[in-house]
Amino acid sequence: MPSHCSSPHSRAELCEATGHDVHRQLHLRANAPPPHSRLHDGEGEHLHELSEGERGALRELIWKVDNVELTTVGIDIGSSTSHLMFSRLRLQRRTQALSSQFVVIERTVLWRSPILLTPFVGERSIDAAQLGGFIARAYRDAGLAREDIDSGAVILTGEAIRRDNARAIGRLFAAEGGRFVCASAGHRLECLLAAHGSGAVELSRRTSSVVLNVDVGGGTTKLAWVHGGEVVASCAFAVGGRLVAWDGQGRLVRIDSAARRVSDLLGLGLQLGERPAGGAIDRLVDALAEAAIDVICRCDGAGLARELMVTDAPGGDCPPPDLITFSGGVAEYIYGRERALFGDIARPLAERIAHALAASRLPGQLRDPGQGIRATVIGASQFSVQLSGKTIHCSRELPLPLCNVPVVFPDLPADGEVTSHTVAMAIGAAVSRAQHDPRQALALALRWRGEPLYQRLRVLAEGIALSPPARTATPAALVLMMDGDVGRTLGHIVEHELGLARPLLSIDGLALKELDYVDIGRLIEPSQVLPVVIKSLLFAPAGQVLGGLHPRLPGHSHH
Repeated sequence: MPSHCSSPHSRAELCEATGHDVHRQLHLRANAPPPHSRLHDGEGEHLHELSEGERGALRELIWKVDNVELTTVGIDIGSSTSHLMFSRLRLQRRTQALSSQFVVIERTVLWRSPILLTPFVGERSIDAAQLGGFIARAYRDAGLAREDIDSGAVILTGEAIRRDNARAIGRLFAAEGGRFVCASAGHRLECLLAAHGSGAVELSRRTSSVVLNVDVGGGTTKLAWVHGGEVVASCAFAVGGRLVAWDGQGRLVRIDSAARRVSDLLGLGLQLGERPAGGAIDRLVDALAEAAIDVICRCDGAGLARELMVTDAPGGDCPPPDLITFSGGVAEYIYGRERALFGDIARPLAERIAHALAASRLPGQLRDPGQGIRATVIGASQFSVQLSGKTIHCSRELPLPLCNVPVVFPDLPADGEVTSHTVAMAIGAAVSRAQHDPRQALALALRWRGEPLYQRLRVLAEGIALSPPARTATPAALVLMMDGDVGRTLGHIVEHELGLARPLLSIDGLALKELDYVDIGRLIEPSQVLPVVIKSLLFAPAGQVLGGLHPRLPGHSHH
């Protein structure tokens, strides 16, 4: 049965009078001296004090309004390895700052899976059956069921996203992973997740320094420049520890496209099923390591390094790093936590990078951020979820959850001084750039600054109502995503005063950044918030290139 939005004022146990905010009512009841709560008839009206049990129940209810605990899962299906992690997040409303925004105040890792070498069938397909068995065993070993999971993400990373059945794999694990779990992919997202999950972002925040996090995985290397706890630039290129792999007899069982390109350029003649010529693997690793060093030092690379880029290079946008950190599977060798060989080039690649560090060829002072091979999955399970604020407007006919809703950012002035015409034009231009299907759900990300005066909100609402997505009569939802605490009022004006032609959800309290898709979960009681998972591009539309060694369309980039 679909879950529908409901008014916060319909819960008798939370609010005694309509028209008052639940949060305010509870705190008034909890803090009013003396602590009396019951009015009796009979021999004159008289007040009774709350019992200790009733006080405890009220304190617990108040706590639940301002605190939310979520059990999350992060599943990383990568070029080289696959693994998952269960975590518990505690989010708290920032009431001291007079804000409805929830922030993560505590993260607890509940269980980590073993590391599985990602199984492939031939060169072009992931072994879905083997992966499915691995995920099912992980849930059993962790003592968790699908219904125990509140949020999370399945991340297909690196070369795994380019496999023929990657779309089916993502959908399979999104469906099996638990309630409100999404499937995501994209090099830019991997950069963010690795930087957060490794500890590089926290290191930058704690030391007030510029940190360059280098995440070296099985098929790609992701760079993230972090300044003051914020990722300010990123890029990815096709250098990884499992671009080439061999069996116990030394015969090549894997040659990814980047390795094949380098092999052809160097005349190495690498062929599947054959043993490579003497010194061929060393020459390949030398070339890949030099390409990686080139990008790390120059921010854009040249020659072979430029050929291996799978995103646009940040160029002048990347600040000189004070510290350099490593994550991903290859990082385990760099920091000396792993010495074993797994029939690939991960250890020799790490040795070349370590030699460059020792020779001061790389910028910044080396630090260990705390996490290596598990960085992306930690970021997936802990970073991607936000909670809406306490003011929500939702049409009665709108079912939740909503999945894979594309987000557009109208180009509006930061100070919010606009006319209804300029708002409508900006929304129309943003939707046109996104090539959005008007019959599908759509989210408009809007920034609000200044006082929530009715006249200002009315102008914004009129602009929304005049825009093409608002004039489209469809059962698909229109979602308004605000960073300021005006979600309920704006939604009421748009739907009830201006007569929107489609179901509406208006939510606030979100820290909005440029993104591609969101999932919006069911209402969490009694805090009356909605969980929102921010996602990168899921899969490219037909005919569009997704990463890899292919020409990029002019103006196209991945987020």
